Amino acid sequence: MIPLMKFTFINEVETRKALADFLLKSPKLSMDVQCLEFEKRFAEMQGKKDAILFNSGGSANLAILQTLKNCDILRDGDRIGFSALTWSTNTMPIIQLGFEPIAVDCNRLTLNVMCENLKKAHEKFRLKAFFVTNVLGFAGDLDQIRTYCEKENIILFEDNCEALGTELETGKTGNFGVMSSFSFFVAHHMSTIEGGMVVTDDEQFSEMLRIVRANGWDRNLTSEGQIRWRKKYNIKSEFEAKYTFYDLGYNFRPTEITGFLGNLQLNYLKDNIAARERNYLRLEKIVASNAELLLLDRSHLKVLSNFAFPVLCKSPELRNKYLNQCSGAGVEIRPMIAGNMQRQPFYSKYTSELSELPDTDFIHDNGFYFGNYPELSEFDLETLSTCLRNY
Repeated sequence: MIPLMKFTFINEVETRKALADFLLKSPKLSMDVQCLEFEKRFAEMQGKKDAILFNSGGSANLAILQTLKNCDILRDGDRIGFSALTWSTNTMPIIQLGFEPIAVDCNRLTLNVMCENLKKAHEKFRLKAFFVTNVLGFAGDLDQIRTYCEKENIILFEDNCEALGTELETGKTGNFGVMSSFSFFVAHHMSTIEGGMVVTDDEQFSEMLRIVRANGWDRNLTSEGQIRWRKKYNIKSEFEAKYTFYDLGYNFRPTEITGFLGNLQLNYLKDNIAARERNYLRLEKIVASNAELLLLDRSHLKVLSNFAFPVLCKSPELRNKYLNQCSGAGVEIRPMIAGNMQRQPFYSKYTSELSELPDTDFIHDNGFYFGNYPELSEFDLETLSTCLRNY
């Protein structure tokens, strides 16, 4: 069996031993110094001013939208575009917070929204914001998307949960929007078991993200921020401030376990990304020689931090053929994430505005993926290569 992910952590044995030792010796396991250190290091690694740690990537996505609503930048009924090929936690918060979701088609050869796709959606629906997903380590032409959003006053934010480490010539994915989310779930580039992060350069958003993360209170703000909020609402004492709630929030706080694991796994990230790209390039050569499969376009990417290996067949019948080849070889496979999100059961229950999504439908019907990670052995890679060949 070649599973989607072999181990919970990179350097599994060493990490579990270090975690056990940390649990035995740490005086505090709720959010504390390890989380703060992980936030600081992650922001530096990503090249952003601030990073805010959450208990999951899904929580991070919801917090981004709640932050924009709390800051009165987004309001009920605003139309929010989203990548049609995505995950539920990119779409559900749009609905849950009272916005109108608009699915934007994804290019079949990049798996992602390209600027031309966004233009078509905006011309038809007049979007207030766009939540782009960088799918499976790939990305669209984010530099052009950012320029277009600035021109049209569209608020751009990114889900970079599947593309940590991918780079365009113009910068890292996750650095093109006003805020971006990351996930540290078990199967992602780096694992804290559960966990997520939001990065931003905007101080207002940083502050509100921390308020949203912790019930709407000010306990995790700087002293200057606390003074400002308390003065605004005439909170006269530290005693009163302990249970003062300034805006809508949740309990999305991580634990010190999340922070500790994040700090440890961050040490292995560079080599992790390099191995994933190396594996992808090897398997890509097999796809390029197979006329029944489509070769994806990564020409605009400088670094491909591949999350999982996507297989895009030229017809549903051919997909069945390659699904059977993979299953027969013991390779664990999945649909191309959630496919066309408009075809998910929940979507039609809460929205009636549907978009034409020809390329996303093509990906939905003809695509699937299998795992890609540093622990793939030579035997594993040969098995995967065999599964991609035309017999």
